[in-house]
Amino acid sequence: MGPDQPSPSILSSLASQPGRLDGGVGEEEAGHALSLEPKPESKGNPVENQEEVDALEGKPSPLPDKVCWNGNQMGNLLKVLTCTELEQGPNFFLDFENAQPTDCEREVWNQVNTVLQDSESILSGLQAYKGAGQEIRDAIQNPNDMLLQERAWNSVCPLVIRLKKFYGFSLRLEKALQSLLESLTCPPYTPTQHLEKEQALAKQFAEILHFTLRFDELKMRIPAIQNDFSYYRRTISRNRINNMNLDIESEVNNEMANRMSLFYAEATPMLKTLSTATTSFVTENKTLPLENTTDVLSTMASVCKVMLETPDYTSRFNSEDTLLFCMRVMVGVIILYDHVHPNGAFNKSSKIDMKGCIKVLKEQPADNVEGLLNALKFTTKHLNDESTPKNIRTMLQ
Repeated sequence: MGPDQPSPSILSSLASQPGRLDGGVGEEEAGHALSLEPKPESKGNPVENQEEVDALEGKPSPLPDKVCWNGNQMGNLLKVLTCTELEQGPNFFLDFENAQPTDCEREVWNQVNTVLQDSESILSGLQAYKGAGQEIRDAIQNPNDMLLQERAWNSVCPLVIRLKKFYGFSLRLEKALQSLLESLTCPPYTPTQHLEKEQALAKQFAEILHFTLRFDELKMRIPAIQNDFSYYRRTISRNRINNMNLDIESEVNNEMANRMSLFYAEATPMLKTLSTATTSFVTENKTLPLENTTDVLSTMASVCKVMLETPDYTSRFNSEDTLLFCMRVMVGVIILYDHVHPNGAFNKSSKIDMKGCIKVLKEQPADNVEGLLNALKFTTKHLNDESTPKNIRTMLQ
């Protein structure tokens, strides 16, 4: 995503329901056939379901009319239907690296891609943010020194313009996320079918979450942001009282400053934006079953969890950044699920294996997951509910 975050190298993952891996079927190396052994009780039985047999032989199952696929995507997607598919849902690989948009995805993909193209510059700008702490301290300690007052003001104003750019990007990201949710949840297909056939949009969904967690991790390490903005607001109020002409107000008026203040007051502002956007999406689409949205999120969480806990996949990663990508996406969809589902992500009825997700995070180096564990602790909605199992709360302490 950002310059310090190379694109993930190999992100093809097996999604399955929590605790129901059915042996952890994996993808063979290129050129090798995918084989599954039938269950013993099926030997000698007449064929009653040709689609199931085709799937066991590695053949794609028939798709409804109007589903758009391209050749490359079919090669990247290996759908495996198990004998218990109706009970637990299909297992499938998501190719986060190579998925290309089909004709059906193209319009939404182009809209979202326009936003994501700017994500690297946003992260670079945030990473380079040094703040005006020294200038502000000098001005406060010497209130009658107009040169120091001017120096502090001239240092803060460009930073406020940069902060406005970051905030504006969050609004664009919000619209992009809602466009993806609309595409990945609309009838007549199930969320799982959407994720299978719209690989490029699933990849963009993951990239938004990856960017979001990366942005918030950086922001939490830069206390200068809130200090600079607080000084700006105090100074502009004082100067307005003195009837001074403030050109910057044409860039950041009082209404904009209020909204920016609320945004940066959040510990994880981008994640809060996405949580609010997801909740609004569900509220505004009353005819759409809630499960259409939550199942997309829980399936994505399962994809990432299995990727992280399966050595056959982690051994193929070219760099640690691929692990970080999976972890951020997993945590992001968990938080969104927790804000949208009435019972949250931690309840025993949740479709997300929270114990398994936390376990794979804790198996990583502490420096890599501290921010992610904090996000689960402080930005989720239902962690402290009475219905949350005690062992889950203990794992996050």
